Amino acid sequence: MSMMYSIVILDHGRITSLYVLVNCCTGAKMNHCGLLTAKKEPVPLKSIEVELEVRDHVATLVSTLLYENKEDKPLEAVFVFPLPGDAAVCHFSAKIGQTQIVAEVKEKQKAHEEYDDALSSGQQAFLLEESDQSPDIFSLSVGSLPPGESASIRLEYITELAVQADDGLRFCLPAVLNPRYQPQGSEGGSVQVTSVPASLVPYSLSFSARVFSPRPISKVESKCSLDPLQYLNTEQTQATVKLAAGHKFDRDVELLIYYKDAHQPTAVVEAGQASAKPGTLMGDPVVMLSLYPEFPQAVMSSVASCGEFVFLIDRSGSMDCRMGNSNKQDTRIGSARDTLLLLLKSLPMGCYFNIYSFGSSYQHIFPKSVEYSEKTMEEALKKVEEMGANLGGTEILKPLKHIYSQPCIPSQPRQLFVFTDGEVGNTKEVINLVRDNSGSHRCFSFGIGEGASSALINGLAKEGGGHAQFITGTDRMQPKVMQSLRFALQPAVVDISVTWDLPKAVSVTVLSPPITTIFQGQRSLVYAQLTGQSPEVAEGCVTVKYSLAGHPSQNQLHFSLKPAEDTGLTVHRLGAGTLIRSLEMEERERRGQQDGRVKQKVVELSVQSGVSSSFTAFIAVNKSDRKAIQGPLLRRNVPAPMMMMGCCVPGYPRLYGAPSMADSMLMGNRPPSLANPLAMTSVMMGRAVPQSLSTQSYDFGVPVMGSRKMGRAVPQSLSMQSYDFAAPVMGSLLQGSCPFDNSFEAAMPKQPRRDPLLQLVSLQKASGCWLLEPALAAALGKTSEEVENPKPSAVNKEVWATILALIWLHGFKSDVQDEWELLAMKAASWLCAQKAPCVTECVEAGNALLGCKVQKDSLGI
Repeated sequence: MSMMYSIVILDHGRITSLYVLVNCCTGAKMNHCGLLTAKKEPVPLKSIEVELEVRDHVATLVSTLLYENKEDKPLEAVFVFPLPGDAAVCHFSAKIGQTQIVAEVKEKQKAHEEYDDALSSGQQAFLLEESDQSPDIFSLSVGSLPPGESASIRLEYITELAVQADDGLRFCLPAVLNPRYQPQGSEGGSVQVTSVPASLVPYSLSFSARVFSPRPISKVESKCSLDPLQYLNTEQTQATVKLAAGHKFDRDVELLIYYKDAHQPTAVVEAGQASAKPGTLMGDPVVMLSLYPEFPQAVMSSVASCGEFVFLIDRSGSMDCRMGNSNKQDTRIGSARDTLLLLLKSLPMGCYFNIYSFGSSYQHIFPKSVEYSEKTMEEALKKVEEMGANLGGTEILKPLKHIYSQPCIPSQPRQLFVFTDGEVGNTKEVINLVRDNSGSHRCFSFGIGEGASSALINGLAKEGGGHAQFITGTDRMQPKVMQSLRFALQPAVVDISVTWDLPKAVSVTVLSPPITTIFQGQRSLVYAQLTGQSPEVAEGCVTVKYSLAGHPSQNQLHFSLKPAEDTGLTVHRLGAGTLIRSLEMEERERRGQQDGRVKQKVVELSVQSGVSSSFTAFIAVNKSDRKAIQGPLLRRNVPAPMMMMGCCVPGYPRLYGAPSMADSMLMGNRPPSLANPLAMTSVMMGRAVPQSLSTQSYDFGVPVMGSRKMGRAVPQSLSMQSYDFAAPVMGSLLQGSCPFDNSFEAAMPKQPRRDPLLQLVSLQKASGCWLLEPALAAALGKTSEEVENPKPSAVNKEVWATILALIWLHGFKSDVQDEWELLAMKAASWLCAQKAPCVTECVEAGNALLGCKVQKDSLGI
C-alpha cells in the first residue's frame, strides 16, 4: 500500500510544503522513502558522462557533469559524490557557453575564501574538495549559475586497479553514496549528503571504457548490464565496452578485467614534465613497478597450524539488507553467519580465536581469545547463530581499541578479520588506529554491499598488512573470505627489502611507503623518482628480498630506463598521490607535535602535481568581463543515490545511539528543519553561503522513521506551524514507534531449508572428522541404514563418516571448492593421522553409495 502525508514547515520565515511518500510493502520488500517539493522543482544536475581508460592496471577516468539552471534566479548547486578511496583527482574544469575555465589547486582555506569572494561579487565559481573525514567522498559546488544557463564540469582522476581472488582487476565507479555513520565524540564534523532512493535520481549516467594491455584481454565482466565487448585489434590487446542504456543507480558500476598471464611483473618509466624544473618530482622521470613475487611451492604447500584469529562482525541495522540485488532472502548478516561457520570449521587445531560484534556498542563471545577446541568451537557457533543486525549504529573504533588492548599470545601471530558494510564517518581515525598497531597483527577487511567505503576497506588492509575484499551484487561472501583465510594461514613474509641497481649518474627516491606485506599471487606497486641523466639504452634492476618460513628468497625485475610513450603524466600523479597519502598520515600522527612543515609539504606537492589532497581544493572562478550576476542566490542540493533497497524494516538501520554523519552536519552551521536519523530523505549539505548574499534555503530533513533514542527536539530557531498528517500512523513513526513491526514480522517468509553444504559442514568436528550419525545421513540425502550398511567392518565409524563427507564434497560441490578446501584438508590430515586400514575399500564403497567417481588421491589421503 502507499500513503501520502503533507508536512508544512515554517523554515527561516518561509512556508515550504513537502510530500513524503511511504510505500509500505509486505514480505521481502521494504519502505521506500523520498522527498519531492510541492512544485516538483527540477534538480540542476542533468547528466553524467563517464569515459574510462584502462592501461594495464592503471585507470584514468574523465567525468563530465552537465548542470542547467531552470530557475528564474541565480543558483548555487552542491553535489556530494563518492570516488575510489585511493583515487588521485588531477583535473577539474568548467565550460560556460564558450568560456573554458581550468581550476587550480590551492590551499583549502584560500580556495574557500576565493570561492566566497567570487559569489559575493556575483562571479561564477566552482569548488571541488575532499572530505576531511574520508578520502573517498568529494563535494562539488557550482556557484552563481545565471538563470537559463548551463555549465559543463569536467573531472578527471586516476587510480590503481586492485587484484581480485580470481586474478581479475577491479574497477568500481561508486554510483551509490550511503549515509556514513558518525560515532559520538569522534573527531571533526562530517559530510552533508542529500540522498534519495535510487529510483528517484533525476539525472542520467552514460559510461564507456577503453582497455589497453601489453597482454591479451581475456574478458570484461560486470554486475551491471554491458553492451558486448568489442576488440580493437587482432591481438586482442585493445578493447572497448559500454554500460547498457537504462542504468538505474541501484548499484555501483563495477568492471572486472581479465588479462592472460596476469602475474607478469612490469615496469613503466614516464618522462618528466617539460615545463617543470629538473630535480623536482614533476620534472624528473618516475618509474612504476608492478611486482608479483612467487613463493617456493614447497613452502606454500604447508599451512600454518598456529595463530590468533579475531573476527570482528558488523551488526548495525544496515546489515539486515539483502545481499546485492538478487531476489533471494539472504541478508548481509545471514551471509556473515554462514561465513563464520566455514571459518570456524576451517581453523587449525592448536590456534586461538575470538569473535567480536559491534554496532552502537560491541560484544565479544569470550573475555579473551581461547584455544580452539570442540568445546570452544561449539560454544562460539551457538552464539553466532543468535547474531542479528540489532546493535544500532556503526561504531567500529571502540571494539578495535579493545582488541588491540589485549596482549598478544606468544608464538600465535594475530590475524584480524573485519566484516562491515563500511559506512562510517570517522574513516581516517579508524585507519590511524590500525596503522598504530600494525606491528602486532595483520588485518583482513571485507566490504559488504553497494556503497561500502573503499577508503575504509582498503585502508584497513593496507595499514594492517592484510588483504581487502569487496562483496557486491550477487557475489558470495564465502569464497572471498576463505581466500583471505588462506592468506592468513600462509607463513608471514619477513625481512622485506627492495634494492636498486641503476647507472652511476642516476639516483632514486622511492615515493611509496616500504613494502611490509607480501602474499602469494598478489601485486605490490612501487613508485620512484629517477634523478640524473642516463644513456638511452641503459637498464635498471630492482631486487626484492624476503624471508619466508626461514627460507631466504628473492625476485628480480630488469627494466629499460627509456620513457614509455603516450602515458602523459599518469605515473607521476599516481606517485604524487601515494606520497601525499603517506605524508597526510604522518601529519595526523604528529598533530600538535610539529610546526606544520609536513602539511606545508603536502600543499606544495599537491599544487605542483595538480593532485588533490585533504589540505587543498580545486578552485575555478570566471573572471571574464561579464557583468556581475544579479539577484538573490538560490541553493539546490543535488541528491546522491542511496542503496537502501532490500533492507528489512524490523531492526531499522541506524536508529540507535549516535546521530548519522548527515545528522551531525545538520546540527552544525546551518539550523536544520528537523533531525533525520536515517538520512533516507533529503538532507542538506555544503558550506555556509556568505552573509552578504540573500539566500533561500531548502533545508528539508523529515524523520520518516524516528528513534526514541535519538530524542532530539526541533531547534528553537524554527517555528513549527503544523504537522498535517493524514493518518495516525505517521505520528507514531515520528514518536519513534513502528506500527508495522508485527505485521512485517508476520509477513516475513519462513527461513528456507539450510544449504546442503552448510548442513554438512556444520556437522564437522573441530578435529576435522565427522561422526556417523542420523544428521550426517540426512545431509548426504540417505537414511541411517543406507549409510551404515556399506561400512567395511575393519573401519571405525568416524573414519567411514569422514571419507563419505569428503567424497560428497568432491563429487557434488566441486564448483565451490574454494569454500570448503581448508576444512577438507583438515579432515584429510585427521584421516592420515588415524592410519586406518582399508581406506581404498572405503573410497570405493563410498563412491558406490553416493553415486560418485572420486579418486582416492584427490581426497588427499
